[in-house]
Amino acid sequence: MNKIFTTLVFLLLLSSQSFFAQQIQPTAQELELKKNEAQTQKALKENHKKLDDRIDQLKKERKELESKKKSLSKSESNLKSTKDKIEKLEIANQKIENKITTTSISDEEIQKQRIKTKENEVNIQKLKLTQITQEKELEKAMSSI
Repeated sequence: MNKIFTTLVFLLLLSSQSFFAQQIQPTAQELELKKNEAQTQKALKENHKKLDDRIDQLKKERKELESKKKSLSKSESNLKSTKDKIEKLEIANQKIENKITTTSISDEEIQKQRIKTKENEVNIQKLKLTQITQEKELEKAMSSI
């Protein structure tokens, strides 16, 4: 009976040790799993931060591009306006010249008309200089995009 009892106690001890070993082993796996999860969370946070930084950078670049597009559009508009003004003054001069040659008007009126055409010519030259400057600005705006 003593042998049976000893054997039983021995078997009970063996099974309890195996139970404790099984209990400890999952704990090590859980620790490894928690460690992996922590690393994953850390990597996720880093990736989110990188993405947020990239998004901010792209937003800044988009704002710059929109600003450059507005500048380009404004330069084109200014150039077109200047060209229109030059064209109107040239047409006005042609009308004045036609009026001088086709109608009989006094010498005084002819002188007034010639002065007006000279003033228009000066304004045309000023506008042409402005046009050159605007064309350079337009080229600069186009090259910056």
